Amino acid sequence: QVQLVESGGGLVQSGGSLRLSCTASGFTLDYYSIAWFRQAPGKEREGISCINRSNGGAYYEDSVKGRFTISRDNAKNTVYLQMDSLKPEDTAKYYCAAVRGFIAIRALSKYTYDYWGQGTQVTVSS
Repeated sequence: QVQLVESGGGLVQSGGSLRLSCTASGFTLDYYSIAWFRQAPGKEREGISCINRSNGGAYYEDSVKGRFTISRDNAKNTVYLQMDSLKPEDTAKYYCAAVRGFIAIRALSKYTYDYWGQGTQVTVSS
C-alpha cells in the first residue's frame, strides 16, 4: 500500500522553527520527486517547494525562499522541510506529495502529483 505520512507540525511562536517529515511506505522514495504544499483555511492549496528525484535540484516559492529548506534522505525513505523564521502567515496544514520520475524545475501544480499525505498542522503565533 502506497502511503505518505507527514509529521512534525505543531504550535510555534513567530520567528521559531519546525522540521516537517514526509515518510513513504509501500514504495521507494528515491524514484520519486516530492513537493510540499500548504493550505490555510479558506484558501487554495499552494505548492511551496519541490525536490527532484535522486537528490536532484530543489525549488522554492518566493514566500518561503531563504527560510525553508527541502531535503531528502533516501536511506530513510523520508523528505524533510526545515522551516525557519516562521511567520503567522505560514499557518496552514502542510502536505507532502509524490510523483514517480523527474519533474520540471517549478513543478508546484497540485495536478502534477499522484500521491498525497494526510497533512500536518502548523500554527505560528504572533
